[in-house]
Parts: sequence; C-alpha cells; structure tokens
Amino acid sequence: MAGEVGGVTRSAAVRLQAALNGSRGPGESAAVPRDPVALAEAAAEAVAAGAAEVRIRPRTPCGGGSLSPRVVGPALAAVREHTRVPVSVPVDAWAEPDPRRRVARVRSWELLPELACVAWHEPGAEESAAALLARGVAVEAGLRAGTAGPALFARSPLAARVLRIVAEVPEAGAGPWVRALRAGHGEVPVLPCGTGASAWPALRLARRLATAGRIGLEDTLLLPDGTRARSTAEQIRAALSDGF
Repeated sequence: MAGEVGGVTRSAAVRLQAALNGSRGPGESAAVPRDPVALAEAAAEAVAAGAAEVRIRPRTPCGGGSLSPRVVGPALAAVREHTRVPVSVPVDAWAEPDPRRRVARVRSWELLPELACVAWHEPGAEESAAALLARGVAVEAGLRAGTAGPALFARSPLAARVLRIVAEVPEAGAGPWVRALRAGHGEVPVLPCGTGASAWPALRLARRLATAGRIGLEDTLLLPDGTRARSTAEQIRAALSDGF
C-alpha cells in the first residue's frame, strides 16, 4: 500500500537502504566513513551501486555520535551535494543519551533529514517521534526482538503515522516474528535488518517477503561469502546481484 508520510513515499515495494557507518570505531575498518566528506563519497558510491536510500550517523570530529545541528547539518549538506535520495538519521540514545535533550536537538535542526529511525524500546522514543513528525520528518520505528519496543509500539498513538517498521532481526530464524509484525500493523511496511552474522540472512528474508531491505558497513563488514567488504557500495552490488 503506497502513500505519503512526512513527504516520503510509504511503499512495500523492494528498496535497498545503504547503512554507511553506524557506531563503528576507527579500529574496526578504515573503509567506514565518519566525516561529512567521506560520508558523501560513500553515499554517492552506494547510490550508484543501486541503493535507493542512505542511512548515516553524523559524528563529531572526535568520532562520537551527536544530534547537534552543528554536526547533523554539515553531514546532510555534504551527502546532498552528491546524491538526492532520502537520508535517514538515527535518533537514539547512542547519538544523545538524554531523552529530553534528544527532543531539543531535533527541534533545533536547521537542515532536516527525510527520515529518522527511533529506537522504540528506549526512554523518550514517543517524544522523539512526535518531535520529528511535527517537523515533517518521516519516522522509522526501530523495533528490537526481546525488548519492550514491539509492545510499546503496538500501543502507541503514533504507530499509524510512521513510515515503516525497522525490525531488528537478532538471528536468521526470526522470520515468524517479522511476519507477525507485518500482520499486526496492517499497512505499515516492515524492513527486516540485522547486524553481524544476522545481516545477510535478514536481507535474504526481506527478499523472500518482498519488503525493503538494508545492508552496509554499519551492519556487517563482510560480503555474503564471508570476505571483507571494501565499501558499502560493494555490499549493495552483491545484494543486487543475481547470485545473492
């Protein structure tokens, strides 16, 4: 079912989101982009490889997460100089631990992302989502199995207003949980995603369910065959290949 949420098309059609960096430290991989220039280059490469969206975690010069407009704005501006696809920014405790400050940061943004992913199991998730929607930013509801997030989201008055559910799959055998989310939330699309060993199985699940999917160096540093990925763009190409 297609529609618009926060100016972004809501659709169950297959789309691939490139998760460019996440919270990875500099010692994990030199290929992970952190500053605005590197994020912009990685975004352009991922889109050229076939990604329909990009997900970025704006970082301070020291490498920490931040929702400050002085950090988020330059990252978004740099990415948009190279590509015009929707950009998602996680709004969660890693980027800003204090729930009230998180909301204040969102309200202070001068340059807005098209999407923002809210971890629904975290304190202040409802308030963060409301602040984002009030500013016209489409919300992705991050739901993690084994947390209170799915139950809290099911009771939320904002549930029908989110762009989609990002279902964080803990393991390859989480298909029934994702299917239950899809059945329980009607027209709200579900994007399965995983990290580490569950990243590629989650993308295969997304393909089987004909939903949007996500892959990138935030989720895994590997290609489907277990070899080290040189970039998120390389992972996108692998995900879209006939052999995947």
